[in-house]
Parts: sequence; structure tokens; C-alpha cells
Amino acid sequence: MSRPNHSPVERRTQFRWHSERLLPYWLLAPAVVVTVVIVFMPMVQAVFTSFYDLILFRPNASKFVGFGNYVKLFNDPVFWTALWNTIIWIGLTVPLQMGLGLVAALLLNREFPWRGLARALIIIPWALPSVVIALMWRWIYDPNTGVLNDILIYLSIVQSAVPWLADPEVAIYAIIATLTWQGFPFFAVMILAGLQGIPRSQYEAASIDGASTWRQFVHVTLPGIAPVLATAGLLRVIWVANSMDVIFVMTGGGPGYATHTLPLYAFIKARQNLDFGYGTAIAVTFTILLGAFVVLYLSRTMREVER
Repeated sequence: MSRPNHSPVERRTQFRWHSERLLPYWLLAPAVVVTVVIVFMPMVQAVFTSFYDLILFRPNASKFVGFGNYVKLFNDPVFWTALWNTIIWIGLTVPLQMGLGLVAALLLNREFPWRGLARALIIIPWALPSVVIALMWRWIYDPNTGVLNDILIYLSIVQSAVPWLADPEVAIYAIIATLTWQGFPFFAVMILAGLQGIPRSQYEAASIDGASTWRQFVHVTLPGIAPVLATAGLLRVIWVANSMDVIFVMTGGGPGYATHTLPLYAFIKARQNLDFGYGTAIAVTFTILLGAFVVLYLSRTMREVER
């Protein structure tokens, strides 16, 4: 059976149609290639590395141990301490940042003099490098020269200087306060944008119906910014979970293992001990746990949206 003959115009039309269909894929191809090379290939390599006993100062002794690093990990008490610290780290920091950001956004959404300047200044903690913030707050917490102890002693809240970063019972909460101060502007800006997207007519209708300020907040403001809170909360969970620079600069994970989190523990094992096999096993385990949380969070969010 002979193939149909297409006129030159029809062939050019088909070629143009196929080109237009493939154009988005050609435009996305460079980004996909870069993502695969920079992100996914190292991830795959890390998974393979976690199956080896690989210590850099003993390269010739490297050997395949299968799931040996993972068995060692689950029998490691420091891992469980770091896991518990990570849960505290995320479970307190993100809600505190969100709550403080919500209060700041509600205040910045009101009319008052110099509001534009206040909106610009609130970004400063978010804009400063983490290392600068860590050094600044380490000085604030210093028991000898720190301003925090001076203020608390002056107000008779404490009788003597508190070693904020040297006390195993207090150190992680001191760092949580630092990261809360650094991260709340992110929530403030995101929530402020969400507040400005709520039509004023909804507040006027609620006011006409006799709703108090609190009921307007519960039934108008919170539903209006719920998508923003869900998205910003998930982003901050991921960022805070992977954040270790502030902890590393302020305490190095100490005193003892009091401020160890899983990313920091993996970093210390791989960087300081040069135990890349065990360090990557910790990192892979943490990635799986965080990924599972993200999947559960997204599935629950999607169910709420469908309702």
C-alpha cells in the first residue's frame, strides 16, 4: 500500500506542529539535566556509599558491608539522641516562627506611621547570614560578657549568670530561640501577602453580621491565609530540618551531644571523622524520614483541600 503524498505546505504545517509540541520539553531539558547531574546523581552515589565501610584515612580498607551501617546506626545511642533533638528542633522552631510571624504580619497589616519602614526593617533577621546571626547570639548568651544575662540580673529574674550554651538542659532551647528570631520574618512576609489578598468586603460583611474581632480572625482571616500557612510551614519544616550552620557555629553540637541533630551528626561523622560510609547512612536515613513526613503532610493537605 503506497504511502500518502503530502504537499509541501502540509509537511511544513506538521513540522511546525511537532516543533511547537516539543518546544516546552526542549526549554525544560537544560534544567532537568542540571538537576539530575547536581541533585540526583549525588543522591544515588550517597545511597551506594552508605553500603560501604568507607573511611578516608583508610581508603585501602574500604569494603562492602551492605546494611551494616544501618544496623550500626540503629544501635547507636547518639543517633537516637540526635533524632530526638531533631524532633524538638523542628517541633518547637517552626510553630514559634509561624506564631511570631503571624503576630508581626497582623501588626504590619494595620495602618500606622512609618509602616513602610517597619516592613523593611523586619526583613533584617532573615537577610543576615546564618554565621553572623550565630556569632551575634553566641555573644548575647555569653555568661561573662553577654547582654542577656546582664538584663536578666538587672531585672532580678536570675541571681547569677546562666551558661545558656554550656548547660545541656538549656542549650538546644537557646539555639531554638536564635533560629526563631532569624526565621519569623519569612512567615511575616508570606502571611502579610496572604492578608492583603483577603477582600475587605468579607470583613465588612462579618462586621454587619455582628462578628467580633476574634470571630472575624477565626472565620475570615485564618481561612484566608490557610493555604499560605500550609505552604510556608512545609517549606520551613524542610529548611529547619536541614539547618545545621547555626548549631555548628554556636555549640558544635555540644555540650556533649545535647544539641546534636541528624544533619549535624552526619556532617560531623563525614567531615571530622572522615567516616563517609556511616555519615551517608545517617544522611540517607534522615532523608527517608523527612521524605515520609513531607508525603504525609502533602496527602493530608490535599484531603483538606478536596473537602
